[in-house]
Amino acid sequence: MPIPRITARRLPLSALARKGLAAVAACSLALGAMPAHAAYPDKPIRLVVPFPPGGPTDLVSRVIARKMSEELGQQVLVDNRPGANGNIGNEIVAKAPADGYTVLYNTSSIALSPALYKKLPYDVRRDLLPVAMTANVPLVLEVNAQVPASTVPEFVAWLKAHPGKMTYGSAGNGNVTHLAAFLFLQANGLDAVHAPYKGSAPALTDLASGQVQFMTDTINSSLPFIRDKRMKALAVTSATRSAQLPDVPTLAESGMQGFEVGAWQGMMVPARTPPEIVQRLNAAVTKALASADVRGSLAAQGAEPRGSTPEAYGRYVAQEIDRWGKVVKDSGVTLD
Repeated sequence: MPIPRITARRLPLSALARKGLAAVAACSLALGAMPAHAAYPDKPIRLVVPFPPGGPTDLVSRVIARKMSEELGQQVLVDNRPGANGNIGNEIVAKAPADGYTVLYNTSSIALSPALYKKLPYDVRRDLLPVAMTANVPLVLEVNAQVPASTVPEFVAWLKAHPGKMTYGSAGNGNVTHLAAFLFLQANGLDAVHAPYKGSAPALTDLASGQVQFMTDTINSSLPFIRDKRMKALAVTSATRSAQLPDVPTLAESGMQGFEVGAWQGMMVPARTPPEIVQRLNAAVTKALASADVRGSLAAQGAEPRGSTPEAYGRYVAQEIDRWGKVVKDSGVTLD
């Protein structure tokens, strides 16, 4: 029995249906013409700060975040995720979606960790993209008020007269406050005992009371102790003098040419974040750092506003990784 042939019959479209299809087609064309991520940001942005609330990094990040919120038209919300010398927060961002809604507010610790830890759960160069350098917080070489030295040469002579008998504090093993002091001792052929603390606050308290004799710490953490004369500032580690301590010379002025160390800060995002989002964030950071109120707030904390292109910040981070890798190797410090 022959199989009947079935033919499709075109049904006539109503005028309403034709209009509907035309509208869908027009909408599709319009959407295709729109640039990707044109609406970014259309919801709040999480700024992960891998250090505790109220610390020097947190204070600076919040000033910048508030101004960025104005520029982006969305809240930039600080999310403190402290621990492991910054690596807990760093890992969170490295493994977050690359959509521009999770941003890392990193410090110089991100350049120290590759040398300090044999196994990191993320790779700085592979898993994170630079957005901009934001600020630099110089360190200050400070001593207990009872130390019989008021200048760097006097202090060097005093340490040489007591080899291995004096103790210096730091905010933690492998922290920039530790390694800056190590560099100072190494450059001057000095020997002293390192006492690592869990943060700057307890270290500064013990320095003020005389439990340790000296340390290098950020200016914004140290200013209250210096101003009420519980400790003496001998030199700052920046290339130029700090506006907060204008009478305190730099280490370069004190005979250590070329010595410059700072607790620099910046922003990074997960790798594969679209370039247009990186540029949008960079523009918001740049505008924030150029505003008079942000610059005034940072200056009051002893922080120096910086700013950079993503490319320049990437080059700087790479240089710092190489630089601190050698310092860490020389110091013999490991944190695994």
